[in-house]
Amino acid sequence: MWRTPAPRRAPARRTAGISVALLCSLALVTHAPAVQAEPDPGRQKKQVDAQIEKLREDLHETNADLAEAYIALRTTQSRLPGAQSALTQAQAAAARAETANAMAAQELEVAQANEKKAQEDLAATSSEIVESRGEVAQFAAQIYQEQGFGEFDMAMTSTTPQQFADRIALIGTVIDLQSQSMVALATAKASQTAQEDHLSALRVDSEKAKRKAESTLAAATTARDRATAAKAALDALAAQQAAQARTVQARSAAEAASLTQMRAESTRLSGVIKARAAAALKRARIAAEANRRAKAAAASRAAARRAAAAAAAAAAAAAAAEAAADRPRGSSTPRPPAPPPSSSGPLSAPTTEGWVSSEFGMRFHPIDRVWRLHSGRDYAAPCGTPIKAAASGVVIEAGYNSGYGNRVIIDHGVIGGVHLATTYNHLESIRTRAGSVKRGQVVGYEGSTGKSNGCHLHFEVYEDGDFVDPRNYL
Repeated sequence: MWRTPAPRRAPARRTAGISVALLCSLALVTHAPAVQAEPDPGRQKKQVDAQIEKLREDLHETNADLAEAYIALRTTQSRLPGAQSALTQAQAAAARAETANAMAAQELEVAQANEKKAQEDLAATSSEIVESRGEVAQFAAQIYQEQGFGEFDMAMTSTTPQQFADRIALIGTVIDLQSQSMVALATAKASQTAQEDHLSALRVDSEKAKRKAESTLAAATTARDRATAAKAALDALAAQQAAQARTVQARSAAEAASLTQMRAESTRLSGVIKARAAAALKRARIAAEANRRAKAAAASRAAARRAAAAAAAAAAAAAAAEAAADRPRGSSTPRPPAPPPSSSGPLSAPTTEGWVSSEFGMRFHPIDRVWRLHSGRDYAAPCGTPIKAAASGVVIEAGYNSGYGNRVIIDHGVIGGVHLATTYNHLESIRTRAGSVKRGQVVGYEGSTGKSNGCHLHFEVYEDGDFVDPRNYL
């Protein structure tokens, strides 16, 4: 008995849901916010270097250990935003790599599912071909055995017309079934060829998806490693900042104690200079009174001399009038010589080398966050530069002080009605320790001793025992 071939099953569509998921993931990646471009590191470095240089200038009168600790802290703090930005970018890159890896894994899963379904379809078609071939072979064997006349003989041996008609109809049905078997076999063979080509293409897609998944996995791993390294770098900077902050705090305490000593020393020195100023002003008043009396006596004598001179002048005028007619025309009395140029100020600069790195005035201390008086004028020059007395005077103190370092103090006496004194601080060494000095005489050499973090001279001027801007007298 010939069997009617079973209808072929339509291939299942398992990839619809996965494809939708891939499209959704791609949409999320496409519409993800763009990461901001990293700022130019070269420009950032220039800005940080400028800030650090300004900080060094603000801290030039600070203890070197504290200044360096604070500058190191600020340098670390300036690196933190960059490290945080690097971490953020690394984490964003890792997230994108993870998303790409997940998409590639889904694509691989889809490709492998399609390949598996194609293999199943090809196997089903191959089974149909084997079955159809069996039926066709059975049909061919039957024709061979019956010499091609089995059905016809069966019809011709019918005994009644109805039997003949029924057998003829049966013969038609058998022939239709045989034709269907042949058509099914041919269709199955064509489908097998198409499915084999489709399976080959799917295998290529699977191989591509596999390589892509491997590549995205490697990229995701690298991105995760970079994010981990960026996080470690940021954590290290944060720990370094905390340690440096503790160092600054400890050294700030020592700086505060040193500042207290310097204030006490400044108060002491101000008292000494004020006492000397009072005594000098008293002497100046006594000298001025004596000078006034001497001038009065001299004025009286001068008046007598002027009276005598007036009489002599009258006589001389008469004689001159008589001689005027005889004097050649065009002659003139010679002019007196011009007076010498006056000095630009009662004090001269202690050095003409280098440059003025800081003027007198209030300064904001970046560590203590308070305003303080910068009590002098700073001259920055190489250590060892000769430092000269601003005016003639007497050295009243010379030696080492923990805050001011090597220091020389000169009393210039009363100048222009006020008492002036000058100090020369942070000297590398002292040349004149006592006695009188002349204006321009070398009293020491520029250095960085005491509370200082670089070669410079801190030059102070006392007016009647109080700090004043040195520029008022230079």
